[in-house]
Amino acid sequence: MALNASTTVPFGLPDVAAVLVNEDFVRHVSELVGGSLQEFTVEGDTSSVFTATIVRTVPTTRLPEIARKVVGESLTVTQKEAWTAPQADGSRQADIQVSIAGAPVSATAVQKLVPVDGQTRIDVDGEVTSSIPFLGGKIAGAAEPMVGKALNLQAQQVQSWLESR
Repeated sequence: MALNASTTVPFGLPDVAAVLVNEDFVRHVSELVGGSLQEFTVEGDTSSVFTATIVRTVPTTRLPEIARKVVGESLTVTQKEAWTAPQADGSRQADIQVSIAGAPVSATAVQKLVPVDGQTRIDVDGEVTSSIPFLGGKIAGAAEPMVGKALNLQAQQVQSWLESR
């Protein structure tokens, strides 16, 4: 299932990019949805090319009943982000891979941070897939809106986080 989301945050790109790879921020967002941050690592200099790995547990209370029966009360989600160095205009891109332990669902996406008149547009394009024969499309279809909501929540929280600083 295709995944597309776009939102604009009224802060400059360097500030937005810094928040997205701030361990305290990632912990805050994880806890906001009832989960917890298990691991957070950054390899490389965040002002250039780097990778971030985020492992969190999240509750399954918002998943469809069919999915909860398969995966249980919580999921361990691993998100790997491979960030490019800033381009001449300051824009950045992260190739994201999401895997879920014990669940046949994964996602890949490209997240772009684009400067727009002193603000930052966050664009995410990707795909949610499931490896279960016959039911895979239904499971991916059910997961796709949840992933989109998570990305929108993250963008809203970036704005709130920066406003509170």
